[in-house]
Amino acid sequence: MNMMPHPFAEQVEVAGSQRATMLAVCLDLEGILVPEVWVNVAKQTGIEALRRTTRDEPDYDRLMRYRLDILDENGITIDDITAVIEAMEPLEGSVGFLDSLERRWPTLVLSDTFSQFARPIMDKLGNPTLLCHTLVIEDSGRISDWTIRLQDQKRRTVEALRAMNLEVIAVGDSYNDTSMLAAASAGILFRPPDNVVEEFPQYPVTQDYHGLAAAIDEAASALGE
Repeated sequence: MNMMPHPFAEQVEVAGSQRATMLAVCLDLEGILVPEVWVNVAKQTGIEALRRTTRDEPDYDRLMRYRLDILDENGITIDDITAVIEAMEPLEGSVGFLDSLERRWPTLVLSDTFSQFARPIMDKLGNPTLLCHTLVIEDSGRISDWTIRLQDQKRRTVEALRAMNLEVIAVGDSYNDTSMLAAASAGILFRPPDNVVEEFPQYPVTQDYHGLAAAIDEAASALGE
């Protein structure tokens, strides 16, 4: 009788007696726990061009330069964006989901957002550990540039955790998460766009926190947790 493989079977490498006995979970921020910041800025300003995200453009540097050029053209400052973010709330159910993860495993939020953007909403999430980038802001409030913490920091963080003999389950939704998913012991997509699903069919897709929690549990079980 032919048995269907476990959904994580191709992602999980069993290392026999060398298998790690601890597990960490790494989550993207926007689209996983909170709404997309730039989409909300687009809604509040009426600038539709700011709706473009990493779901649409895999080259992050190109996307950020595109965004900053639009901000300059429209005179939008950090204060304008902060006001939008302060009015945002975490995605419904995300706080309880995150709390349940943190009670079971070390949980890191790995994001390509910026500390100045994240600060207003992290309190609402219970202040989880967040690794992200930093904006360069002039005295006028103009956002002139950005400083990357580390190129491909999501992937490299996961690789560092695995080098410490931790198994890692990673969750993302966009192009800029896929290298992190590939580096993890198991990767899961949460509410991804169709183009990401089509290009990365090896990752299971979840659409709500109940399904995501179940997928994480399945992956953890497959990893021996």
